[in-house]
Amino acid sequence: MKKLILSALFLSFLSATEMQANTTKAGTGSWIGSQDKVAVRPDDLPEAVKNTLSGDAYAGWQVTSAFLVTKEDNSQYFEINAKKGEESTVINLDKYGKKVD
Repeated sequence: MKKLILSALFLSFLSATEMQANTTKAGTGSWIGSQDKVAVRPDDLPEAVKNTLSGDAYAGWQVTSAFLVTKEDNSQYFEINAKKGEESTVINLDKYGKKVD
């Protein structure tokens, strides 16, 4: 009986993992074609972006990673991943530190 329960649990875990892998692959393919992302060290962000991130609006948020995103029309913005405790967010700012939608 114990082996049967463990086998069922293993198969359900395996199928859930397979579904997650397929979902991620499908979503990634369509996104990459429309823009280009280059990793940027948080220390290398423009001063205007750093000033915005150190302001009251983002108090307590810690930058975990940053990317320079170039869209098809050659416009650029910084995609900044930040974390505050267990909460995480993505902040999009142009080179002047202004929020981009």
